[in-house]
Amino acid sequence: MNYLVAVLPDRIQAEAAYLALEKEGIPTDKVSILGKGYKSADEFGLIDPQEQARKQSRIMMLWLVPFGFVAGVAFNLLTGLNTFPWAGEIGNQLIGGLLGAAAGYMGSFFVGGAAGVAFGSGDALPYRNRLDAGKYLVVVRGSETLTRQATRVLRQFEPENLQGYVDPAGV
Repeated sequence: MNYLVAVLPDRIQAEAAYLALEKEGIPTDKVSILGKGYKSADEFGLIDPQEQARKQSRIMMLWLVPFGFVAGVAFNLLTGLNTFPWAGEIGNQLIGGLLGAAAGYMGSFFVGGAAGVAFGSGDALPYRNRLDAGKYLVVVRGSETLTRQATRVLRQFEPENLQGYVDPAGV
């Protein structure tokens, strides 16, 4: 499945582009307008960067927390630190493991979350920002031939951005 996304400055331009695509013979069920009064980013299915960040954080937590615990215990065993004399030798190792697990949790939260926001959303975040700024997106999905035809039509509206995508899962 191919996608073509055009960013247009206002509703009038978006509606004119939609009508031009319809006049050119592109099926209306293959064309969507996103923006105020039309579909939202969530309704269309644009990836939510915050959800991607939470997902990435959870994935990292699955291996960083246990690894942190093991590393904390190993560090305490290797150094022989007696940081908490009241806890004894085994207690100090367990406390070291818990502190290592806490460090793994913090790492997954900060690094995994930041990576999810920065890299997990692809181009969805810039498109969401444009929608938040009051701009409109005209999205055409279909075959390569259909998106090429739509590109010719949409170029005449001088969009702020015109980007094509190929979704290998939708093929």
